[in-house]
Amino acid sequence: MKRILVPTDFSEHAEDALKVAAQIAKKNNCEILLLHMLELPSQMSDAISGGSGIPEVMLFIKKANETFQKIKERPYLNGISVTETVHFERASNGILAFSKKNKIDLIVMGSHGSSGIEELLIGSNTEKVVRLSDIPVLVIKKDVGKFEGKNFVFASDFSNEIKKPFKKMIEFTKIFDANLFLVMICTPNSFKTTLTGEKLMHEFIANFDIQNYSLHIFNDANVENGILNFSNTINADLIGLCTHGRTGLAHFFNGSISENIVSHVVKPVITFKI
Repeated sequence: MKRILVPTDFSEHAEDALKVAAQIAKKNNCEILLLHMLELPSQMSDAISGGSGIPEVMLFIKKANETFQKIKERPYLNGISVTETVHFERASNGILAFSKKNKIDLIVMGSHGSSGIEELLIGSNTEKVVRLSDIPVLVIKKDVGKFEGKNFVFASDFSNEIKKPFKKMIEFTKIFDANLFLVMICTPNSFKTTLTGEKLMHEFIANFDIQNYSLHIFNDANVENGILNFSNTINADLIGLCTHGRTGLAHFFNGSISENIVSHVVKPVITFKI
């Protein structure tokens, strides 16, 4: 891991994400790239693309750069290479395009975790990035202080399609020398006996060289509650999930457990694209 992207709107939630990114960067000698997205009215965007400098745009850029300079003076960033960028694009689209162009290894984002009607009307840039990013996304909901990442829960059905993201997850756990809790959630709608579940999990992990792990079968009313309740029982520092990245009608009908967890769980969550 060499490059960590931290999108920021200069909010408290973005600051919480940056603090965690700084701790990861120090452990791995990584560079942090700070990205601020400005979504401008169409006439302003046309002026930018045409090379024209209009006062409102220049003021936005000036204020963003002044804020960046203050952020870079934070003590927790001492000794870390930090590069700042302002882009003019819709936030989620810009974050995804920037991460690909700059060969980002990890995206760390803050999220307020809105729910209900607020979430329906406002939407969530974090949720969109989680769903569409090919790069692992670590979502931070609050100031976690020292980010341990020691007790790492990875919830999955352990099917063959999980093998590729599972490799990325293992690499991430090595950063923190984590204790890996592999859990299969069984619900009334997707019930497996303990023997069947354990057999599936043992066959799955036989393909990998992993240390410090344990296997668990956890029963609950639904998958989301199962992940949350199991994570609480072992006092997890971090929850790992895979996401299909469904869009459009497929996303609407199938839903996304990963996005629901990201939106409504307070613990840090990292997602890996299938």
